[in-house]
Amino acid sequence: MTRKPARQLPDLPRRPIAGKVSLNRALSKLGFCSRKQAELMIVEGRVRVAGKVARDPSLRVDPERDRITVDGTQIAAERKVYLMLNKPRGLVTTRDDPEGRGTVYDCLADLDLPFVSPVGRLDKASEGLLLMTNDTRWANALLDPASHVAKTYHVQIASAPDETMLERFRQGAVVDGELLTASSIGLLRSGGRTAWLEIVLDEGRNRQIRRLLGAFDIEVLRLVRVAIGRLQLGDLAKGKARHLTAEELVMLAA
Repeated sequence: MTRKPARQLPDLPRRPIAGKVSLNRALSKLGFCSRKQAELMIVEGRVRVAGKVARDPSLRVDPERDRITVDGTQIAAERKVYLMLNKPRGLVTTRDDPEGRGTVYDCLADLDLPFVSPVGRLDKASEGLLLMTNDTRWANALLDPASHVAKTYHVQIASAPDETMLERFRQGAVVDGELLTASSIGLLRSGGRTAWLEIVLDEGRNRQIRRLLGAFDIEVLRLVRVAIGRLQLGDLAKGKARHLTAEELVMLAA
């Protein structure tokens, strides 16, 4: 992907990148590449700081003030990009998968974007709303447990639970010494041997919904994230991405 600014992006004020960080993190913050890719380029001697080759990824630099070049080209902070993607099932959220599996970056191949990263994760078997950005501060604010940004999922299970079972789900379960709960769990619809639940989380733990329901021997057939805060997935087509509007960014910040 090239590093051209996206014309569709709302005209938002740029946030300064303040303070010193490690060199590999600086390249990531500047929207050039991932930390792992930066580390490889640094070790290979392709990165210079103030004209001198820097081979230590942990070297402390100021991304706003220090002159950083890669292969002789100076790296400048990219315009911030904020995307929503309807992640298909079967894709992983890493940029490069050692097993050769498809990644969410395959969905962005035709877009002119700087380097962007997922805000949080959806596992390979999960689908739906995934945010991606090169604004690490914005991403960290959304992921901060103190922010309590609600995430809403529609979950198909291989069971038709009654109200008693739903209440057991709501009480949570201890899995591997960790109490797993949800903000709310409700029945959307039920038919035959399956049902759809709406589950809202305000924290992000690894495979939280699957582990919670698995504690009750409930198999998850599909898991679709349909909203983050008040931002809805809506009718965005599977595998497609679009830029967030200024109004949506304000809505997420609220």
